Amino acid sequence: MRSPDEFLPPRYRRPSRIGYGGMGEIFRAEDDVLGRTVAIKVLAERYARDEALRARFTREALAAARLSGEPGTVTIFDVGEWHGRPFIVMEFLGGGSLEDRLREGAPPTGDALMWIEQAAAALDDAHRQGVVHRDVKPGNLLLGQDGDVRVADFGIASAAGLHSLTLTGTVLGTAGYLSPEQARGDRATPASDRYALAVVAYELLTGRRPFESESPTAEAAAHVQAEVPSISPQLDPVFRRALAKDPRDRFETASLFAGALREALEGGAATTRVLPAERRSIWPLVAAVVAAALLAGAGLAALFTSGDGQQGAQQTTSGRTTVANPPPPAPPPPPPPPPPPAAPSGHAQTDQATALLRSGDAAGAERVARQAVAALLGSGAVYEAYAEYDLGAALAQLGQCDEALQHLERSRQLQGNRPEIRQAERLCQRGNVKGHGKGKKHEE
Repeated sequence: MRSPDEFLPPRYRRPSRIGYGGMGEIFRAEDDVLGRTVAIKVLAERYARDEALRARFTREALAAARLSGEPGTVTIFDVGEWHGRPFIVMEFLGGGSLEDRLREGAPPTGDALMWIEQAAAALDDAHRQGVVHRDVKPGNLLLGQDGDVRVADFGIASAAGLHSLTLTGTVLGTAGYLSPEQARGDRATPASDRYALAVVAYELLTGRRPFESESPTAEAAAHVQAEVPSISPQLDPVFRRALAKDPRDRFETASLFAGALREALEGGAATTRVLPAERRSIWPLVAAVVAAALLAGAGLAALFTSGDGQQGAQQTTSGRTTVANPPPPAPPPPPPPPPPPAAPSGHAQTDQATALLRSGDAAGAERVARQAVAALLGSGAVYEAYAEYDLGAALAQLGQCDEALQHLERSRQLQGNRPEIRQAERLCQRGNVKGHGKGKKHEE
């Protein structure tokens, strides 16, 4: 593995790797020119060879730079390229992330509310400037030494004035925090960020995500289909609106959600007004429609009982009204032909490759995993990490260790140094691979 000194300018001294982002590595370094500690995100070498992905990384930097210096947003100091590797230099925050705090359990309610309000204000500001984050989660909400939250890593953000970073139909984001529209592969909007922030808030208050599951696929599906689990009578109406399946039913801004949450927790009247205005005003309309229908029914009854002697009108006998039988209904039209089966998604291909690995079919797993890697390339999503692992493990079992190690390293960059990855590498070294795990990093 190349030393970071080879792809960072000389002014950034003593770099040390501190993490991995969706498209590259993150280093801590000392800026000798300005005399401060910085964090540097460097585009992964395999992506740097792809002109389109390099352009995407640059757009990411521009989108983030548009927000630089705003309250609650990580500051960008520099954007550049060195020896063919684009990089972004940003402020280094030494307080960890909300993901780190959640490993210790749910934080005090006062802290949770403060962090939600700070993140909400930063997201609202980004949305006003046309930027959608797309991957709001505890790991991207960093804490400064002052204990305040800053929103970081607009790594898959989209600036409305720039080219989209992803096409509709590609799922980006982390499964536990995906909005229903993202889980379906639709384009993310500011409402998607607000949904994800509500998931973070739910987790901060309860210690669990609302649809938490060991299966990312099941969790993503639950965002689309499942009802929001109850917390308390005070909080339930707030979260039902914040986590509504239809983006139009959610709070109009993140700060409105944070305010309603505080009022509910502090015993205010938020629960009496958290339903969307459209839903609050629909009942008078429904009542009017029902009344009109009743009146119309009464008018029809009068018509039937005031016969004018024409054929087909009602006949009266002993004060009883009868109506001529209507003609039989027309047969329903034949159902439309079923649509052709959709091509398997990268997610489905990854799951299939995993199953083939576990069954011992390394050749089949290699073929399907290769398709999954191609479908998910550059998404930075957790499933890309799984696909890379599956392909690496399959290749290792087939004795193609040089390529196997490349894919296993890519999986490590995306999800961290999982034991399954190290096991596959060791097995490759001794030429006796039996890996059956998926190399998944369970989200905390």
